[in-house]
Amino acid sequence: MGLFDFVKEAGKMIGIGDDELDADKLKSAVKEAGLDDSGIEVNVDGDKAIVTGHVSSQEEMEKIVLAIGNNKGVASVESLIEVESSEPEAAFYTVKSGDTLSQIAKTHYGNAGKYHAIFAANKPMLDDPDKIYPGQVLRIPHAG
Repeated sequence: MGLFDFVKEAGKMIGIGDDELDADKLKSAVKEAGLDDSGIEVNVDGDKAIVTGHVSSQEEMEKIVLAIGNNKGVASVESLIEVESSEPEAAFYTVKSGDTLSQIAKTHYGNAGKYHAIFAANKPMLDDPDKIYPGQVLRIPHAG
């Protein structure tokens, strides 16, 4: 649980010509990312999405937060999701211009070859390790 910041101007467009965030469209973004949206509810307060509900794992909660937050217009996601099984929280990293998953892995794990761990931790939202963009927020799983 917590408040997660995102780059409001970065991300996927979820509406055509919409100036305001739409809770239903943000919830649909979870399903479109290949995640189960049945245990959550999404509300919007300005440029902040508020997510409530129950999920089975920390990883699932973090992926839901990313699926919602990595949309244009979202500046933050407040997660009030209850997680059934506790596990170490992943770090979140905001991609900068010129970053690659290998560089990010080298910084976080000391080994560029561990980029696969970051790629896997962000599936199904990432479908190609070479397709990340500035402003995108990624999960960096605990090295242990």
